Amino acid sequence: MKDNLFLLDTSAWILALGKSAQPLVTDRVRKLLEEKTIAVTPMVALELLGGVRTLEDFNRLKGRLDALYQIPVGKKQWEEAARMAYQLRRKGKALPNTDILIATVALEAGAILVHADQHFDMLAGITGLTVESLLPLFSQ
Repeated sequence: MKDNLFLLDTSAWILALGKSAQPLVTDRVRKLLEEKTIAVTPMVALELLGGVRTLEDFNRLKGRLDALYQIPVGKKQWEEAARMAYQLRRKGKALPNTDILIATVALEAGAILVHADQHFDMLAGITGLTVESLLPLFSQ
């Protein structure tokens, strides 16, 4: 496992690389890429790759994602995500299971979750997840 690992959520990638990319977010992601501290996990790769338009874009993005540090998702992470989902629902918090899985992976890996999704800020307050919210960078 790497020190100072940053797991970028799909929401961060979209703001950095999408058609309406936000310059401040793009700069932050570029810096993390230069520092070689960005990680990816299969759920984020699925969300990103599932949204591309052409096979060429798919192959180019897959190659770039494959070059990043990979945080695997195994039985332990799935079970912890299920436990977290159960506990959250008992507290009246119904969140997308994809977000819960991504948060669980970040927690288990000791990674900082970089995002632009309010769900993760809420999860940080409940679970101890360490986050870097990009929301302030483009809501000014």
